[in-house]
Amino acid sequence: MRGTRTATGAALAAGALAVTGLALAPTAAAVTPQTATITASCGFFGGGAATLTATQNGTSATITLTSTAISAPVAVAPDSISSTLTLARAGGGGVVFSGTKNPAMNTGDPVSVGPLPGTVAAGDRLDAYGGSLKMVIFGITVTCKANGPQAPGPFVFD
Repeated sequence: MRGTRTATGAALAAGALAVTGLALAPTAAAVTPQTATITASCGFFGGGAATLTATQNGTSATITLTSTAISAPVAVAPDSISSTLTLARAGGGGVVFSGTKNPAMNTGDPVSVGPLPGTVAAGDRLDAYGGSLKMVIFGITVTCKANGPQAPGPFVFD
């Protein structure tokens, strides 16, 4: 009987410590919303709806852009598009997300770039409207701009 009480007491103590550890563990930073849509114009290369997906881990963030309305001008290998996405910061300025991450795409395939890394600050409110996406594909520069604010609203980083 005494062994059972000791084991029960140890189990309760371990459970209490686990709950305390969860309560005191730092929470992961979160961006809201995690996805937003825009309508973009890319000149000769087309335009239309695009989806932006954001993630955050502290001051590091990534943005991925995908669009079935904007097509690849030429076939490209994975990780061969040099992309620079600038999002406008509420209050002025912008934050740059850049890199060479993309899936393989054939001519005419929907465009997808990212995740593109960038650095954010707590409280940053970033919107594609007022910014731009510049992609360099085999020396061809494609620049896209949002025609209006992203929906449902700007990305807000914790």
